[in-house]
Amino acid sequence: MANIAVVLSGCGYLDGAEIYESVITLLALDSNDAKYQCFAPDINLVQVVNHISGEPVPEASRNVLLESARLARGDIKELSELNPDEFDALIFPGGFGAAKNLSTFAVDGVDMKILPQVERVAKAFAEAGKPAGYVCIAPTMIPHIYGAGVKCTIGDNRDVAGAIESMGGQHVNCAVDDVVVDEERKVVSTPAYMLAGRISEAATGIEKLVRQILTWAD
Repeated sequence: MANIAVVLSGCGYLDGAEIYESVITLLALDSNDAKYQCFAPDINLVQVVNHISGEPVPEASRNVLLESARLARGDIKELSELNPDEFDALIFPGGFGAAKNLSTFAVDGVDMKILPQVERVAKAFAEAGKPAGYVCIAPTMIPHIYGAGVKCTIGDNRDVAGAIESMGGQHVNCAVDDVVVDEERKVVSTPAYMLAGRISEAATGIEKLVRQILTWAD
């Protein structure tokens, strides 16, 4: 039975992990008889956003690990505890938390930096040749992890695709219900809510991503 590490970035698409993407990922893993463990960094959210108005809440402060625990039903570990030797693959669901809390892409664009503990984990899987999946906006981290020429997708958003290209990645336009696979590096990505208008559309691509991850892991 494959054992997959899932890294979350909060709870809520505007400032953390995208809830539907996270739940679909966990459901797809369970439906394919894979084990998983959720992880998140023990840091504060860069920005708390009111999910009704879409506006920031300047006075608010929330913790990424505690918020992510809501999605994991409390079964979550601090990211520093993630030992890549104990897992067969790694998945990053999307949501703006991936671009705000796990990296600085939302603020810095092509000059982005990845949170050091996130970078440590992701590079460890890459260097070990273990599969990884990146969903929605999370693929903006892929060029920094895998280097020049790595294939990935966020769908067809020109600005974000252009940023990925500027960072050395090879962006491939992709439909919402499909994936882009880099066979050499064993990394797979899907647009999910970068394009999805319905939860079923996001689910189809994420389920394909999970199946690809498990095929490699086997």
